[in-house]
Amino acid sequence: MINRDAIFRITSQDEFNQLALDIFGMQVRSCQVYADYLAALNVDIDQVKSLTDIPFLPIEFFKNHQIIKTGEQAETIFSSSGTTGMQTSKHHVADLSIYEKSFRNTFRQFYGDHQETAILALLPSYLERSGSSLIYMVDDLIKTSNRPESGYFLYNHEELYATLQSLQSQNIRTILFGVTYALLDFIESYKLDFPELIIMETGGMKGKRKEMIREELHKDLCLGFGVSAIHAEYGMTELLSQAYSRGQGLFECPAWMKVLIRDLNDPFSYQSTGSTGGVNIIDLANINSCSFISTQDLGRKNGQEQFEVLGRFDQSDIRGCNLLVQ
Repeated sequence: MINRDAIFRITSQDEFNQLALDIFGMQVRSCQVYADYLAALNVDIDQVKSLTDIPFLPIEFFKNHQIIKTGEQAETIFSSSGTTGMQTSKHHVADLSIYEKSFRNTFRQFYGDHQETAILALLPSYLERSGSSLIYMVDDLIKTSNRPESGYFLYNHEELYATLQSLQSQNIRTILFGVTYALLDFIESYKLDFPELIIMETGGMKGKRKEMIREELHKDLCLGFGVSAIHAEYGMTELLSQAYSRGQGLFECPAWMKVLIRDLNDPFSYQSTGSTGGVNIIDLANINSCSFISTQDLGRKNGQEQFEVLGRFDQSDIRGCNLLVQ
């Protein structure tokens, strides 16, 4: 029996590796879809001795399968965003408390205690649909913040501008979560010089604007808000963990999440540092689902275990998070 609390107490790479292998062994037995996939690949699970031996489940399986531990019932179902007519992913989450522990611990690791921080959200397209894991997280951060200014602004840019000015004048730490196109819409009408403000770009033009390269987008946002860097969240419906970038598009993972870069021509081999390939994610918080996901994102890692998201594979579906073309 795997101790779930151990997921959030990892302090070394050796601990991560061992727990990942333990969870792989459990999910082979308890997640039928994953087991069937491994059987189709003729994987000898007794020969899986390291992280790079583990076959990763293609993320597309979440579109037409229930990826959940046998015998578990979903406490909630998160769904991905998509354009009209597009088939979306669904994540059947058996235990929301694990997700809450994951995002609370991660946010604290990267941004400290948020209780005295004003948490603002400009996320119209997420609020206008149900099943968003991002909204679930932001809701929690807003509700547990002690600042009365915390909240959503939808399309009320004038109120957001006044709130940001007030927070700056009071020297209150402020984080603004914003979907990309909404942040751009805001700065077309309002300009700020708020160097202490943390802009948390969640990605996504949602078909509202032409896609932009990251450098151009972040330059415009920096000028519009008067900040020196744009922060970003890298998460997705199929995961229960997020990575954060505090600038330059370089993402870092919490201790229970790891990114591997697979070879573009051989999905079972991996790229060296600095080389571009497909993004594979190990998310140990996904203990009741599948912790080993092969995404359709392109990325690369540097020597400090940071990674960049460089775009998406040709003809892959447009997703809601981090749609920037590099």
